[in-house]
Amino acid sequence: MKHYKLIAGAALALSLTTNAMAQDISFFRIGTGGTAGTYYPIGGLLANAISSPPGSRACDEGGSCGVPGLVASALSANGSVANINAIASGSLESGFAQSDVATWAYTGTGIWDGKPAVVKLRAIANLYPESIHLVASAGSGIKSVADLKGKRVSLDEPGSGTLVDARVILEGYGLSEADISPEFLKPDQAADRMRDGAMDAFFFVGGYPAGAIAELASQHDVKLVPISCDEAPSICEKYTFFASDTVPGGTYEGNADDVKTLAVGAQWVTSADQPEELIYGITKALWNDNTRKQLDAGHAKGKSITKETALNGVGIPLHPGAEKFYKEAGILK
Repeated sequence: MKHYKLIAGAALALSLTTNAMAQDISFFRIGTGGTAGTYYPIGGLLANAISSPPGSRACDEGGSCGVPGLVASALSANGSVANINAIASGSLESGFAQSDVATWAYTGTGIWDGKPAVVKLRAIANLYPESIHLVASAGSGIKSVADLKGKRVSLDEPGSGTLVDARVILEGYGLSEADISPEFLKPDQAADRMRDGAMDAFFFVGGYPAGAIAELASQHDVKLVPISCDEAPSICEKYTFFASDTVPGGTYEGNADDVKTLAVGAQWVTSADQPEELIYGITKALWNDNTRKQLDAGHAKGKSITKETALNGVGIPLHPGAEKFYKEAGILK
């Protein structure tokens, strides 16, 4: 009897393996940002939501509600600019990018002026607002952007959207990199330098609460510095993709009051070369009820990712697969 059970079990395992092998399998990468930011954990949630590896239980049987046969993964990367470059070169299937950077890349303007426009860049969805954080050590005496003059300031690393926006903010307040002692570090590295007393302030663009900032604020006295188009109107006059935003008081330890800042949209982008049915399936999986539960429970910014705001601030064409879904869902006429 034992021998029969063993053989039957082996036969079942062989059957499952054969079925899984018979099912088509495809891989889909999502370029995110540094592990201490918001892109990376959100990317992990979405990768899990759209995946349904061969052999998985069906959605209606309590299994994955992703795209059948798809294995998606979130990769830590340098952020918006790097992700778009990787999509353009074909080394990434998709990635996250700020709305401003995506628009500049597609149109060949702004920071893409003089470089080939990424004309095949396509949108899957707008995800959530990304707040511009300017974090200063309390001991630095920095209370406004203008106070950065002569200070040690990290603008984030080359290839990141944060670096782009940090330069825009400095310009709006009448400053340039020549007026500060600039460094180009990821937020977790900048936070480490601040703990050691070797950094006065750093920029970070991402959804709040950002892990690196929350951890730093629990160990070191820091202040969020307000950024406003009331103080620097040229920013919003010249760059219309910025929106007013507020980081609520209590988001970070030692910062009990609301802090005014600006925000851009975090968007999920891909290439026009990706198959229409694949992106249709991914978009459908993104907005199903099962994903909704994962987003709500998985990250503080997850609740801001809604189907109703999926097209907000999208300045590049939708991928045909995404467009097909939004028309079926009645979101796009």
